[in-house]
Amino acid sequence: MKRRNFVKSSMLTGAVAGILPASTIEAKQTQNPQNAERQFYELRVYTLKNGRQQKLVEEYFQNAAISALNKLGSKSIGVFTEYLPQGYTKLFALIPYNSMNDFITAPEKMAKDAAYMQAAAPYLNVQATEPAYERVESSFFRAFTHMPQLEVPEKKPRLFELRRYESHNETAGKKKIEMFNEAGEITIFKRVGLTPVFFGEALIGPMLPNLTYMLTFDDMAEHDKNWKTFGSDPEWKKISGMPEYANDKILSSITRTFLIPTAFSQV
Repeated sequence: MKRRNFVKSSMLTGAVAGILPASTIEAKQTQNPQNAERQFYELRVYTLKNGRQQKLVEEYFQNAAISALNKLGSKSIGVFTEYLPQGYTKLFALIPYNSMNDFITAPEKMAKDAAYMQAAAPYLNVQATEPAYERVESSFFRAFTHMPQLEVPEKKPRLFELRRYESHNETAGKKKIEMFNEAGEITIFKRVGLTPVFFGEALIGPMLPNLTYMLTFDDMAEHDKNWKTFGSDPEWKKISGMPEYANDKILSSITRTFLIPTAFSQV
């Protein structure tokens, strides 16, 4: 993973209305985010130390977990490995839920699913001397109002970029979320080819407060080209130049990880 601090600017106050681009305001009015059902997302990161562990965890998702979660209403589950990992790869699992209750009750319901328990046995019944993984880090997110549902890209070879934006306090974190939603950053993303899969505000997990989102590209060349287009976009320059959205006022750091989907990933 690569981590960097953003260059710093100036103070936040002020209102967004009246100085946003007209196209951003129009997009805001037509999205009707208040009427959309916002999903929740669990992001699991499995730390692995060898090929045996990777095979065991991948087979657990492929043969047991994905189908069991699909039956419970969690569709479009993504399973990814790192692109050009440093050391042994980590496994990333993105699981959407339609409600917080679905997340809470899923383990108990899966434990009562005989087909799941049988298929998951090699993973669930390992001995402490030969664990399936070293540890699992889990984060839980609520979808943004202006992208309330996970959007599955075309099924073809793709590169994914997972980005985490950390803020120094909750107020600053909310301001960055406002920048994506009301100020129109998500709309600009989609227009310039930064194709999002999900945006989520972290409710539980490490490095709070943070927001996390995932983008997808054909390859690294498209990634570099589309980010360059975004950086020079006039509407983005106008929004990012507003004092209330200065990086040093709302962001402490960014972490990005490049991922590739497994053969059985539904994203």
